[in-house]
Amino acid sequence: MKHRVVVTGMGVISSIGQDIPTFTDNLRNGVIGIKPITKVQVPESPVKLASEVQDYDPEPEIAKKDAKRMDTFTQYALSAAAQAMEQSGLDLDNIDKKRLGVIIGTGIGGMETFETEVVKMYEKGGIRIAPLFIPMMIGNMAAGMVAIRYGAKGVCTNVVTACASSSNTIGEAFRSIRHGYSDVIIAGGTEATVTRATVAGFNALKAISQADDPLRASIPFDAERNGFILGEGAGILVLENYEKAKARGAKILAEIVGYGTNCDAHHMTAPTPDGQGAADCMTLAVEDAELDPTAIDYINAHGTSTPLNDAAETAAIKRAFGTHAVNLLVSSTKSQIGHLLGAAGAVEAIATISAMLEGFVPPTMGLKKPDPECDLNYVPNAAIDKQINYALSNNFGFGGHNATICIKRWEE
Repeated sequence: MKHRVVVTGMGVISSIGQDIPTFTDNLRNGVIGIKPITKVQVPESPVKLASEVQDYDPEPEIAKKDAKRMDTFTQYALSAAAQAMEQSGLDLDNIDKKRLGVIIGTGIGGMETFETEVVKMYEKGGIRIAPLFIPMMIGNMAAGMVAIRYGAKGVCTNVVTACASSSNTIGEAFRSIRHGYSDVIIAGGTEATVTRATVAGFNALKAISQADDPLRASIPFDAERNGFILGEGAGILVLENYEKAKARGAKILAEIVGYGTNCDAHHMTAPTPDGQGAADCMTLAVEDAELDPTAIDYINAHGTSTPLNDAAETAAIKRAFGTHAVNLLVSSTKSQIGHLLGAAGAVEAIATISAMLEGFVPPTMGLKKPDPECDLNYVPNAAIDKQINYALSNNFGFGGHNATICIKRWEE
């Protein structure tokens, strides 16, 4: 028996909002969270912009003494999870906690802690390394700490598939509930990426934009795109067995109806130029949802603003949808919030659900000079009012990892 899987709670920490209402309003209004970097100084780097989470306060969800024992990526996850759990209305005293799970992804985990402690080791000696260096740094700690917070004794895992990580966490949570292994899963992704090594590393890879104008920095599908902008934050969703959610009178936000995941098996950092892997991934998600491809209204694209990705994703959409591709609305919310790496999929799924609830399609900001290779309807520079019934959320990661979630607008 397959169980329906619904979303009953969402929480977000991002550069354009640290709660769902603010995030949604700014998304709709085309607010761009990309600004000059303030968190670190990398004087030798030509990278000047990032999409930072500013004025973040972990309290009251995390006591000051506890925050000091956590890397920022874990703090973001706990804050977003608190929002999602509150919205879900779950009564933790009246659920089977052995069937309450946590699956939270991250691409690079506790990089802030790693950098701080390694510098300390080389400057002051290994004896000065912090006692909690390892548990603060490891990528599974966000999932672990959220599970501890809510007493979740079911599945508890961390997915690391680069930029596909939190699309995979939602997909794996969906499968676990659909096939009866879990009743509720807190799923999503988190990332605290604005560090010296991360900025320098992506710059060395020539993947990150060196633009100095925030309005012309993350410009997916534009002919002048020249790399992505680092973003940070967290997105957490509460996924739940529909029958149990209905029985307790939960307010349902959306339904997850399909999931596709595969691998390009092509290159360490580049997608297949013809988009075949991504096309197959989208097709898997649509088939899993038992839909005709023409049912899809909107795609929240991976849309990184890198030359290779945007052209390959456009080719993939055409390959997967054929003549229907010209009818699709496609946009990249990375144009507003940058690329959150392992948190991208979850935050973008939240953006998609929020748009469904409010009846609009998010824009692709900064799209001024169309690229002939990118010739679909990318909703340039302004949101449009439209009811979205079915949407896909794409994320594709280094190593060839692909993940697509199919989301249905909620209706009884």
